Amino acid sequence: MSVPHAKTLPKAFDAQAAERALEMARETLQIESDAILALKNRLGTQADAPFVRAVEVLLQTSGRVVVSGIGKSGHIARKIASTLASTGTPALFVHAAEALHGDLGMITANDALIAISNSGEAAEFLSIIPIVKRMGAKLIAITGNDASSLAQLADIHLNAGVDKEACPLNLAPTASTTAVLALGDALAVSLLDARGFREEDFARSHPGGALGRRLLTHVRDIMRTGDAIPFVHGDVMLSEALLEVTRKGMAMTAVIDDAFKVIGIFTDGDLRRLLEGVQDFRQLKIADVMHRNPRTVRPEQLAVDAVDLMEEFRINQVLVADADGKLVGALHIHDLTRAKVI
Repeated sequence: MSVPHAKTLPKAFDAQAAERALEMARETLQIESDAILALKNRLGTQADAPFVRAVEVLLQTSGRVVVSGIGKSGHIARKIASTLASTGTPALFVHAAEALHGDLGMITANDALIAISNSGEAAEFLSIIPIVKRMGAKLIAITGNDASSLAQLADIHLNAGVDKEACPLNLAPTASTTAVLALGDALAVSLLDARGFREEDFARSHPGGALGRRLLTHVRDIMRTGDAIPFVHGDVMLSEALLEVTRKGMAMTAVIDDAFKVIGIFTDGDLRRLLEGVQDFRQLKIADVMHRNPRTVRPEQLAVDAVDLMEEFRINQVLVADADGKLVGALHIHDLTRAKVI
């Protein structure tokens, strides 16, 4: 069955077609990068520039930042809201059309509304803006036209206009949406910096991500404890220590004194080196061959600190000791891998 109005595809994507594709790609990227650079130059340098006032309003908002748009602007608005929320500014997305049918109730007097419309004449916005203004919520408009209705109604207007779209027909939103997206990122980053937002704060809002695991996972969360810790006292025979190494499956055993303080460690590597130089070690005590004063980590340290220690000294295991030097746990590099810290 044929598809109405469908164009016939070329039989082969030849060298000429490939070059044309590259040409269009380069032109698109050039147009969009020019649009962003123009936006940069339009920000102004004064303390009362609209961008600065927008950042100030958003910082002082006691409620949430509501970002709204429709069509392609709606997709951009949703992304900006997500970026704001993940960088320390409580934010949500409200579709401009849905706001006309009940979602307007999501906006309160304590909120700030960022309304995005390239033309600045979206009927949905022009219907809800008077209500938002009567509520007392602040309105920041991002449009491509200073003289538009939305720009005139806004408390602050940010002009994200572009000379032309990257679309060859100058119709599909391309450069204009890229410019607005970049402007939204600029707002988010400026707010992030003004709030003193740090890596730890980012991790708390991204606990499932790699950074969250690295910055929120502590040694105590993944270390082996209780009967899973391989340890022997310093006065036992080497043969008994080797049995403990085998039983606990960590390729090592901690060596402790009567107060349970760490005095040494013995690993598979130590055993291999011992076999190379000692003919009969049946009468050896573990204290005679252990590695004294081993490196340890504290349970309250970040797991990534244990990773750094292992990488620095090229070891696969590390003992966990408390502030008094008492053995409380053990970590193998596999534990860190399973916890996705590395």
